[in-house]
Formats: sequence, structure tokens, C-alpha cells
Amino acid sequence: MLEKEKLQRINALAAKKKAGSIEKDELEELKGLREEYLKNFRSSFRKQVENTKVVDPEGNDVTPEKLKRIQEEKNTRD
Repeated sequence: MLEKEKLQRINALAAKKKAGSIEKDELEELKGLREEYLKNFRSSFRKQVENTKVVDPEGNDVTPEKLKRIQEEKNTRD
């Protein structure tokens, strides 16, 4: 997870960019921080999806086969 300080820095730089007062080095910093944020977000979201089990109203496991295979490969499937 991205540290609170980094998220605050992303927001501060984004505000400067929107105001039109951002410098070139700050723009590069913003780009790098955003890439790091997206990398962490995607990783976290992937883990969450890979640990999901889909159950219909009758209680039947209807998890997609592709997801079941991934879960079995990672030994997270019951």
C-alpha cells in the first residue's frame, strides 16, 4: 500500500498541475508516483479477485472456471 505521505504528495502535485504552476521536475515526480500508485492498486485488486468465490442464491459455487484454475494454481481453492 502507498504511504499516506505519497498520496498527499500526488494530490498536491495534481493541484499544482491543474493550477498551471507545476515545474518539469515535479511533473516527472507526479508521473512516477502515479505509476507506483497504479501498480499497487492493480496488485491489490488482483489479489482480492483471486480470493473471491462466487455463490448463487441457492448456495451453488458458480465461480468462473478461469478463476478456479488460478486459485488451484496458487493453492487458495478449497
